[in-house]
Amino acid sequence: MTITITWQGILLTVIAILGIVLLIYLIVLLSNLIKTVKQANQILDDAKIVSAITADKAKQIDGIVDGVSDTVKTVIDTVNGNKNIISAATNVVNAAGNIAGMVNKYEKKKEKEHSKEE
Repeated sequence: MTITITWQGILLTVIAILGIVLLIYLIVLLSNLIKTVKQANQILDDAKIVSAITADKAKQIDGIVDGVSDTVKTVIDTVNGNKNIISAATNVVNAAGNIAGMVNKYEKKKEKEHSKEE
């Protein structure tokens, strides 16, 4: 029994072996690609969740900032109102002091006139 090996037969065998190796390599590559795509999908899902949480927190912060803005405005208005009250109270105290001074002068003048008569 003789076996004849031709160059064509060797070439076809080598090509078949390379094809099998290439097929195995492609299967491994696709397997890794599928794992990578699954991980990318998980990351994107997490990003969606984080984006939703961030948007919710941004809305909450916007509401808080609006509340703080209103509170600061109220405080400023109150302080300005207190300035007006303090200014009015100062004017009343000054007026009372002036009246007291006038009364004291009048009494001293009266005492001087009274002491001159004696």
